[in-house]
Amino acid sequence: METKEQLHTYLQEIEIWEDDQKGLFFWEKLGRLPFKLLDKVTPKFIQEKIGILVNELGSYIQTGGKYLISEKGIISKIQKTSNHPIESIEDIGNMPIEDMIVVSKQLQSERAKFATVQGASTGFGGLFTLVIDIPVILGTALKTLQEIAIIHGYNPNEKQERVFIVKCLQFASADIVGKEAILKELATMNEKKDRSESMISQLKGWQEVFFTYRDNFGWKKLLQMVPIAGMIFGAIANKGMIEDVSEAGMMLYRKRRIYEKLDAFDRPFQPVTNTPIEPQEDVPLQ
Repeated sequence: METKEQLHTYLQEIEIWEDDQKGLFFWEKLGRLPFKLLDKVTPKFIQEKIGILVNELGSYIQTGGKYLISEKGIISKIQKTSNHPIESIEDIGNMPIEDMIVVSKQLQSERAKFATVQGASTGFGGLFTLVIDIPVILGTALKTLQEIAIIHGYNPNEKQERVFIVKCLQFASADIVGKEAILKELATMNEKKDRSESMISQLKGWQEVFFTYRDNFGWKKLLQMVPIAGMIFGAIANKGMIEDVSEAGMMLYRKRRIYEKLDAFDRPFQPVTNTPIEPQEDVPLQ
């Protein structure tokens, strides 16, 4: 297993990545077009479709809905990479970080290729096939994040893990201010303090999810509406989204697992276990 020094080295790499997230790339700057103009040129059905997806994210958090995956397939994939005996998701938490990185990168590559082909195929028909693309890319993102959670030894069947997954999804599309807020919020999961979230905090976060998808996700789909040329926009947008989402999930889950392993150094001769997140009262998502 890793030494304490190796874990700190992994942690430094993640902190460098977090600092890089404070930059704004040209592709993201283009997304900051005047939103009033965006509302005028974006067809109503796209805005409605995105609104439906945000509601589905709420259902996913509460019950998992149609997006909840089975862990058997990803556990089998992990077993092929790691020599560590694995019988359950909890056993995966004892794997070396390096094995988690290898499996995560393989998964990221596979999902990005799928998203590229899927985005190009649905972009070919422009407006007529766009309605198919939007729910599929969201499902791919949620599936990818759930698999990344399992790769790091966390069970997406648990409601609080699904909250974490949606936060990862939110982080991938958030602006600089939003990313800093999410990082600060997720950091509390590594502290032995009260981990419960207030009602106001949850509602504000959920509102941000909606506007993020409308302003950032929606304008990319707008470019995909152009027949034939939409193939290029669709392939680039979907590939970029899945790469960003998986990278965010890999880094944030890896950071969380590293803290768990570092904490285990203070509890020798005990297996690494998942630090539970305090249950919170079910609230309707708006």
